[in-house]
Amino acid sequence: MTKDRQIGVAMDFSKGSKAALKWSTDNLVDKGDTLYLIHVKPNQSDESRNLLWSTSGSRKSLPYSTSVFDQVLKLWVIGILTIFDLGDLLFVALIPLSEFREKEVMKHYEVEPDPEVLDLVDMASRQKEVNIVTKIYWGDARDKICESVADLKLDCLVMGSRGLGTIQRVLIGSVSNHVMVNATCPVTIVKGS
Repeated sequence: MTKDRQIGVAMDFSKGSKAALKWSTDNLVDKGDTLYLIHVKPNQSDESRNLLWSTSGSRKSLPYSTSVFDQVLKLWVIGILTIFDLGDLLFVALIPLSEFREKEVMKHYEVEPDPEVLDLVDMASRQKEVNIVTKIYWGDARDKICESVADLKLDCLVMGSRGLGTIQRVLIGSVSNHVMVNATCPVTIVKGS
């Protein structure tokens, strides 16, 4: 692979995903690469909780009611969101490392960053001069991780394995197996310790 690669790491803050992040920072990323932390949250039944984001990541089609627009505008004015208008959609920009570190910013996305993950990405950013960006999707992890490959134009994807047994995989399905079969880029599965 060439430099300036787009590398994705599926991040659910589990032991397996942390092992995938560590493996990526130790063995894969290099100066000039962009490392995307891809986090998928399940759909919420409470529409107000994921009002801004939906099908393709940190974005959601919004009805242009005054109250919704005012709420989004307030978040934009105080610097929480970076948005631009395109037809009926408001898009939220990717979350840079500087914002990923801030609890107040991540609270708006309902994500609690893990100190171990922050240490790993800080180290990669400083020592390897890697760009770190977070992208949040809402929906089924299997589908959204596969969609992120095209959305972010990933050169490769790294993800952890939960280590499910055969029966568990049959009953609840394996995210890593689905992604390996359906992703349009090379996928590396890292086993947790």
